[in-house]
Amino acid sequence: MTSKTQTSLESQPAFHKLHKRLRRNVGNAIVDYKMIEEGDTVMVCLSGGKDSFAMLDLLLTLKKAAPINFSIVAVNMDQKQPGFPEEILPNYLEAQDIPYYIIDKDTYSIVKAKVPEGKTTCALCSRLRRGTLYAFAEEIGATKIALGHHKDDIIETMFLNMFYGSNLKAMPPKLLSDDKRNIVIRPLAYCRESDLITFADYKQFPIIPCNLCGSQENLQRQNIKKMVQEWETTFPGRTDNIFNSLQKVSPSQLADRNLFDFENLSLERTGERKEYNHDEAIVSSTNTPSLDTSTVRFVDATRQKYL
Repeated sequence: MTSKTQTSLESQPAFHKLHKRLRRNVGNAIVDYKMIEEGDTVMVCLSGGKDSFAMLDLLLTLKKAAPINFSIVAVNMDQKQPGFPEEILPNYLEAQDIPYYIIDKDTYSIVKAKVPEGKTTCALCSRLRRGTLYAFAEEIGATKIALGHHKDDIIETMFLNMFYGSNLKAMPPKLLSDDKRNIVIRPLAYCRESDLITFADYKQFPIIPCNLCGSQENLQRQNIKKMVQEWETTFPGRTDNIFNSLQKVSPSQLADRNLFDFENLSLERTGERKEYNHDEAIVSSTNTPSLDTSTVRFVDATRQKYL
């Protein structure tokens, strides 16, 4: 996109409002999770899809006004899918004067050989990409790896794990790899997919479809996406509420014994207790003579003194 075209877009009220909202959401996510720090080299993983294009564009915009210094390098992994247009991303990045690397890794052949026809390829494909990108980040000295997952992706992943994996987990906005050698960030964590679709249309990114898994319409994720979209249509704001719940977790109100020590809970009734709401109670009938009903009545009497 030329600077003239960008100036024309900025003059459109609808685009200006959308761009401002996306910049604010990305900026807030970066600040909230301290995603980018002074001196960082951020490796932006560019797949050729709308989300990664939008992430790169927004990070470059924020970089111009950021109070810290950091660098951005775009990295695309050519997975050797048949018919992949190899020239599109280099041409785009050259035109935008963005530092980049194209790395070749034939994960396509591996996935096709290992996954039976008709089965979901996403899980294996993702693992293969991750290992290659982690290693390359170290090789070029990148301190953060930026992925283009947005709010809808995070929510859908949570339900996928719940419904099909019996796990309560999603995608964190910031993640330390298991070997602690890489940090993954998701700057679009606060952004809605609908906004990113509209943004990509405005910007006319040269989007490259994924021929490996994009044609698998019956994926579990597609079913989850449909469910969440129907909820949002019927109950506007539900998607945001679900995401907000991921930021307000109460381990003691769940059932994970590894996360919370239920076994060693113990009573502590020393000292004067705080008053409960609606704590008055008078025993009207009992078959337990040993119960001192005066104690129960005293609760009500004590409360009356403070009314």
